[in-house]
Amino acid sequence: MKKILGATAALLLALLAYLLLWPVPIQPLAISLPSAPGYSGVHATNTRLAQLQMIDLHGEEGPEHIAFGPDGKLYTTVASGNILRMNADGSDQQVFANTGGRVLGFDFDAQGRLIAADAVKGLLAIDAARQVTVLADKVRAGDPIRYVDAVVVARSGKMYFSDASQRFAPAEWGGTFNASVLDIMEQSATGRVLEYDPASSTVRVLAQGLSFANGVALTQDERALLVNETGRYRVWKIDLAATDLDLRQGATPQAQVLLDNLPGYPDNLMRGLDGKVWLGFAKPRNPKIDAMGEKPWMRSLSLRLPRALWPIPPRYGHVIAFTEDGKVVADLQDPSGAYPETTAITETRDRLYVQSLHAHGLGWLPKP
Repeated sequence: MKKILGATAALLLALLAYLLLWPVPIQPLAISLPSAPGYSGVHATNTRLAQLQMIDLHGEEGPEHIAFGPDGKLYTTVASGNILRMNADGSDQQVFANTGGRVLGFDFDAQGRLIAADAVKGLLAIDAARQVTVLADKVRAGDPIRYVDAVVVARSGKMYFSDASQRFAPAEWGGTFNASVLDIMEQSATGRVLEYDPASSTVRVLAQGLSFANGVALTQDERALLVNETGRYRVWKIDLAATDLDLRQGATPQAQVLLDNLPGYPDNLMRGLDGKVWLGFAKPRNPKIDAMGEKPWMRSLSLRLPRALWPIPPRYGHVIAFTEDGKVVADLQDPSGAYPETTAITETRDRLYVQSLHAHGLGWLPKP
C-alpha cells in the first residue's frame, strides 16, 4: 500500500509540475476586459441566419472571403489554398488560382488584378493570366510580414492590409486557426495595419499594437480605415494619414474605437449596400477565456491540456451590419452553429452570401 501511495503521489507531483512548468509557445500578458454584453439589445438572440441555402463547393471547404470580380464572377477562397471562380448561382465552378499558401482576404485593383492577402506568402497580385506576383512580404529589411489577413484597395491604388500577428506565423504554427488562437491567448498585441503603395513599391505602418488585426474596410470617403481587433472584441476607425500609431496606448485623434465590447470575435469586414458595413463573428465570447484576462498563468496552463480541453468557444453563427457612425442596423444569428465560424456577409441586390472559416459549402440567403 505504501508503494502504491508513493507512486500515486509521485505521479500527481509530476502532473502538477507539467501543468505549471512545461514550456508553451505563448508568453501571456495580463489584460483587463469588460464584461461580455451577452445576447441582448440589438444582439438579442434570433434565428435569422438559420436555414441557409447552399452552393456545393464539390469537396472544398471554408469560403473565408467572397467577392465579385470585374468580370461579374463570384470568387471565394477555400482551405485547400484554391481561389474558386463561379457564376453567382454557383454554376461553372473552376479553380482560378492557387498561390501555394492560404489566401484569407482579397480585393481587385483598377487593372483587374486580384490582390490577395495570403497568410503564408504575403501580399500578392494575380493577373488575368493567373500569374502570381509577390507585392510585399516585409515592411523593410529585417521586418517580415508574418500573417497577412485582409486587404482592401483604395481608389488611389494604394492597398491597405492587416498583419494579424508579428509573433505567430501560420506557416510555423500549424495553420491560420492555430496561429490565431496562440496570438489571442498571448495578448501581446503585435498586430498592425499596413499600406502598400504600388507607385513606389513601399510599405508603411499606419498603426500597430492590435490584438490580432483582422478584417479591414475603407470608409465611403476613403479617409479612414475600419479594422477589426479580434482579440479585444472591437472595431477601430483609423485615419489613413496616420503613421506608426501604437494603439496599445489607447485612442488618439487619428484612431478611435467605433464598436466596443462586442459579443464575439470579429473577423472580416465587408462594405455592403446603402452605406452598411458587414461584420462576422467567427466565435462567440467564452466566459472562461474572459476570466483569464488578468490571470495569464491560467492561459499558459490551458495550453498544456489536450487540445480537446482548450477553452475554444462553441459554434455559433452570427453576422451584423453597422453604419459608419457605429450604429448596428442588422443582426442575424443561428445559435445552432450549423454554418460554422461566420466571418462576414457579401451583399448583392438580391442575396446575402455568408463567409465562413470551415463550412463545407457556400451559404446564402435571399434578401427580403
